[in-house]
Amino acid sequence: MIKRIIAVCLLSAAVVSCKKETVAADTKKTADSIALTEAKEDNYKPIDTACSPHHKTEDYITSLQWYRTKIEKEMAVNSPEQNDEVYEDYLKIRGKYTECLMSLHSDVLDKYVNYYNYDKDQYNLPDHVKNIAAELKKAGLEFREVGEGMTEIWTIPGYYPSIFKNKVTPDYAVYISQIDKESETNYAADAGLMISWEQLGNRLMFWENFINKYPQSKLIKAVKKDYNIYLSDYLLGMDNTPTFERNPDNGTGKLNDENRAEFNRIIKKYPNSNTAGKVKEVIALFDAQMPVDQIYERINAE
Repeated sequence: MIKRIIAVCLLSAAVVSCKKETVAADTKKTADSIALTEAKEDNYKPIDTACSPHHKTEDYITSLQWYRTKIEKEMAVNSPEQNDEVYEDYLKIRGKYTECLMSLHSDVLDKYVNYYNYDKDQYNLPDHVKNIAAELKKAGLEFREVGEGMTEIWTIPGYYPSIFKNKVTPDYAVYISQIDKESETNYAADAGLMISWEQLGNRLMFWENFINKYPQSKLIKAVKKDYNIYLSDYLLGMDNTPTFERNPDNGTGKLNDENRAEFNRIIKKYPNSNTAGKVKEVIALFDAQMPVDQIYERINAE
C-alpha cells in the first residue's frame, strides 16, 4: 500500500513538473515573440520626409503609423508643455508626408472630380483609387475636394483630438479642438465663401476670445494671423461673395442687407469686442459713400 502511495505521489509530481515546464516554455515562447516584435519595431526606420519617386504609398503610411505610435509612447510620460512641442513636430511631419503622397498621386488628384456621379450624388471610384483611399485611411487621411476642380489629401476630422485630448496644455487643447471643427467643411472655394456669414462671425469671436484668454500662448501669432484673415473676409467678403454691391459709376458700394443684418447681430451680441468695433467702422465707411478701393486700403492697412 505504501509503495502504491509513493508511486502515485511520484506520478503526480512528474505531472506537475511537466505542467510547470510546459507553462515555462509557453511563457518563454511568448516573451521571445514579444521581444522579437519589439526588436523589429526598434529596428524600423521611417522613410525620409523628403519626397522620393522610389517610395510607395505603403512606405508613407507605415512611417506615419510608426510616428503615431512613437509620440503616443512619449506623451504618456511627458508633461503637457512637452506634448505641445510634440504636437507641433508631429504636425510638420504629417504635413511633409502628406505633400509627398499628393505628389505621388497627382494623377489621381487631377482626375478625382471626374469620378463623381451627379445623377446618383456619389463617387464611382476605380478599384485602384479605392485601394489608395483605404491605405490613406489607415493614417487618418482622406481625399478632399477643395474647389475649382481640385482635390487634395487632408487629415480626417477628429484625428488630432483623438491623439492629443487631455495630453496638452489648455490653450493647445482648445486650439486643436477648434481647428478640427473648422476642418469639417471647406472654408472657401472658387474665390467664394463656403460657410455662412453667421458661421464666420462666430469663428471670429471664438478666436478673439482665445486671444484675450491666452495672450501668452505660443500659438498667439498663428491665431492672430488667422483672425485677421477671417476679419478681412467677414468685413469685405471674397471676389465671388462680396459683402457689398459696387456702384460702377462712382466706385462706391452698398452693403448687402444680409451682411448688414449679420454685422448688427455681432454688434448687439458682442458690443465691446474688437470685431464689433471693426464692423461699426466698415458700416460707417460704406454709409459715408467712401470709394470701395479706399475702404479696402484702410481695412487692410489696419
